[in-house]
Amino acid sequence: MDDATLMTAADLEQLRDELSRLEGEGRREIAGRIKTAREWGDLKENSEYHDAKNEQAHLETRIAVLRDRIARAQVVEVEESGVVVGFGSTVRIRDDEGKEQRFELVSSRAAVPASGQISIESPVAKALLGLRVGEVASVTTPRGTRRLTVVGVG
Repeated sequence: MDDATLMTAADLEQLRDELSRLEGEGRREIAGRIKTAREWGDLKENSEYHDAKNEQAHLETRIAVLRDRIARAQVVEVEESGVVVGFGSTVRIRDDEGKEQRFELVSSRAAVPASGQISIESPVAKALLGLRVGEVASVTTPRGTRRLTVVGVG
């Protein structure tokens, strides 16, 4: 399962809830809008009808994406050892220049890099997985190869 999408059980449940909502009330709402717009007459110049049809296409695309992510989901338990870097760990690292950073390794769905939450599937996270305090990872980024020393795991 090399194309698996790693996520927590809670992430998977959120995807399933969103899919259920879109397949139910989302589709009903769009169908109602299309029906109402059709009743207004000439479809060639009916912008409400065309807008509703465009929204329907976006809705169906989102449904297909959610179904795919759910099918490829691989539920991973959060690592709580505090000793080894794993899924869900908060890890402090120091780079070659002595700059320290803190990352939380989360699912791609929950990743917000600007706030330090990086996807477990990112190159940095993959390089850090399984390491302990004091161990060094080498990771290639767009800025070149960096050496990252683990200074804390939580």
